[in-house]
Amino acid sequence: MSDLAVVHGVPGSPYVRSALLGFEERHVPYRLEAMPIGASKSENHLQRQPFGRVPALEHGDFRLYETQAILRYANHLGSGPSLVPVDPRAAARVDQIVGIVDWYVLPFITVGITAERVMSQIFWGRATDEANIARALPAARTCIRELARLQGAAQFVAGDNLSIADLMLAPQLDYFRATPEGAELLQGTSLDGWLTRMSLRASMQATQIDRLKHTA
Repeated sequence: MSDLAVVHGVPGSPYVRSALLGFEERHVPYRLEAMPIGASKSENHLQRQPFGRVPALEHGDFRLYETQAILRYANHLGSGPSLVPVDPRAAARVDQIVGIVDWYVLPFITVGITAERVMSQIFWGRATDEANIARALPAARTCIRELARLQGAAQFVAGDNLSIADLMLAPQLDYFRATPEGAELLQGTSLDGWLTRMSLRASMQATQIDRLKHTA
């Protein structure tokens, strides 16, 4: 397929970044069609993604949304080591961690703490609600503890090879580590070293928000 993959999304969204990481790691040509915050509810975008979320993919006449699906699609298109293990137990571990990201990391870490610390003043025009952070903190602590336990001594979060699990989790924790709560919870865990290694990868460098805003 010769058509360039076009990813529609807001630069800075961790889910958009996860999708882009898949194309970067699999060496699949793509272009980010940058959207301003709030544009996901526009009529044009709702034609691509009826739930008003990002990212959404157009590849020729093929349309796709949901980050996990986009990552698996990029994995099929690309070259190099697969991002999905063949071994059933290893594949199940990847799926488990991806599920943790969607069901627990997103609401309790990214929304409950990171967005409250970073986005409340910039986008919502209000002070940080410390009570919201306090409510999210116990579950956030459980997330970090369990993800570190699942990783163990492995180089990546779901084993010794890079997988979709790493690409789903890294953008979420990259923001989280910049908060006081994230720095404290991650310090001394296997996730802290893993995130540092991930941040040095070419794919993570290429998808930093400043670079995306410049190239989009």
